[in-house]
Amino acid sequence: MRAFWTVVHRWMGLITAAFLFVTGLTGVVISWDHELDEWLNPHLNRARAQGTPIPALELARQVEARHPEVRVTYMPLAAEEGHTLAFSVSPRVNPATGTLFEPGYNQVFVDPVSGEELGRREWGAVWPVTRETAVSFLYKMHYTLHLPVMFGTDRWGPWLLGVIALIWTFDCFVGFYLTLPLRKRKPAAEPVAEGEKPQASGRGFWQLWKPAWKVNWSAGRYRLNFDLHRAFGLWTWVLLFILAFTAFSMNLYREVFIPVMSVVSKLTPSPFDTRALAALPMEPRTSYAEAIAVAEREARRRGWEEPVGYLFHSEYQGIYAIAFFRPEDDHGSGGVGHRQLYLDTQDASLLGDRQPWKGTAADVFVQAQFPLHSGRILGLPGRILISLMGLVVAMLSVTGVIIWWKKRTGRVRSAARSPAREEGLPAGATVARAQESAQ
Repeated sequence: MRAFWTVVHRWMGLITAAFLFVTGLTGVVISWDHELDEWLNPHLNRARAQGTPIPALELARQVEARHPEVRVTYMPLAAEEGHTLAFSVSPRVNPATGTLFEPGYNQVFVDPVSGEELGRREWGAVWPVTRETAVSFLYKMHYTLHLPVMFGTDRWGPWLLGVIALIWTFDCFVGFYLTLPLRKRKPAAEPVAEGEKPQASGRGFWQLWKPAWKVNWSAGRYRLNFDLHRAFGLWTWVLLFILAFTAFSMNLYREVFIPVMSVVSKLTPSPFDTRALAALPMEPRTSYAEAIAVAEREARRRGWEEPVGYLFHSEYQGIYAIAFFRPEDDHGSGGVGHRQLYLDTQDASLLGDRQPWKGTAADVFVQAQFPLHSGRILGLPGRILISLMGLVVAMLSVTGVIIWWKKRTGRVRSAARSPAREEGLPAGATVARAQESAQ
């Protein structure tokens, strides 16, 4: 049985190694995406003017007036002091062709005091990778691998990484099992002379398992590589499992995770889960200002004290998502996000809400996936821990491949040294057989 699971672990590791190496290293970077982006691009993120900020609705109107080919779809209502407002934009339909414009950018940065446009960029652009797009390039690679749109969908990257994460989740248990010490049959007890105490027949379970948790730094290269793979896998096992499972749940969210969770516990769907996507952007009948006013009245009726933090317009589903938070609380309580109200873009009717850490058991479990995966559930220490885990994941991927390669090479050499089993085999046949057996 152990030999079987060793083979399973070997092949699951080889299948996932390259993907986990890439996602591990990119995870180290994107844990600090905001900070790194501000450091690399101060010309986009730092506001220079001082004074009273212009209302965000007016700034959004000015952006659309300067660029009639786009519509503002994400609007922060207030900026931190000294920071710009980053408006997300999407292409409008070209009335002459009936197709979408191709503006070549999806973010516009504006000084909130002067209204000056400080720059534009394509967040997540594949090529060319510049200082302005480097962080978003890595962020998008982390969950899409930048796989192209095929057969009318851009979900191939998340689907592939979701399957990899599912294999990784299962492999966490297989790898843990393989670290456990072998059970040996107890030898027959020897007769004890009268008056003498019986001697211990062997070491206990922990004594046998204890070496698996240690790294012999003075050992040879192969042994050190093996110890690093096994010991780091054990010490970080819980975190590895959390990363693997949450990667699966977020990448296969609608396809697998939500259907399964709906069977286990009652799950409250959001309008984004129930409304189909239109072929082209829908023109809203309710303006941004009207939607914000309706949302503010509803929030005060519920006793919410936070101001409106941002408005998101899902133009392909006809939904406004309006969040309530303070500018300094960017990711919400424990990274789970903010209170939100969902409105219909046609008549401003209330479609639903979202409140952090509230709802059914399934609702709370679903909300916890991103905070767990990003480490934001523990604040700054959690983000540091997840960054270190990205390095661990990359290291385990490399050491696992090295272990397989060394063992494969050893099997080939061992088989090559053994005599041919049949007479008359041509020269080199033994080596060929050894190579076949090592596959």
